[in-house]
Amino acid sequence: MAHKKGVGSSRNGRDSKPKMRGVKKYGGEHVVPGNIIIRQCGTKVKPGPNVGLGRDYTIYALIEGKVKFQPYSRTQKMVSVVPIEAPDTEPVAVAAD
Repeated sequence: MAHKKGVGSSRNGRDSKPKMRGVKKYGGEHVVPGNIIIRQCGTKVKPGPNVGLGRDYTIYALIEGKVKFQPYSRTQKMVSVVPIEAPDTEPVAVAAD
C-alpha cells in the first residue's frame, strides 16, 4: 500500500495577458496622424472619414484634427476625424492717429 497520497495536477491556473482594448481618444480630443483612437475586436465601431482601419481592426487617425463619434445605424457607431479649421489670417486695419 502507498503511504503517501497521490498529488493530482490542477486544471485551473491559466490566464491570458490583458489585450488593452477600448477607446484611447474620446470625442473632441485632439489627434495627430498615426494616433490610435480605438483598439477593438472586429468592427464594433466603423471607420469614417480621415481614419484608417488596421489589420487587427484598430482605428487610427490619418490627419490632424478632433475625434468625432456619430451614429452609423441603430446599433453601431462611426468614428471620424474632423480637420482643425485654420484661423483667419487677414490683416487687421489699424486707425492712424
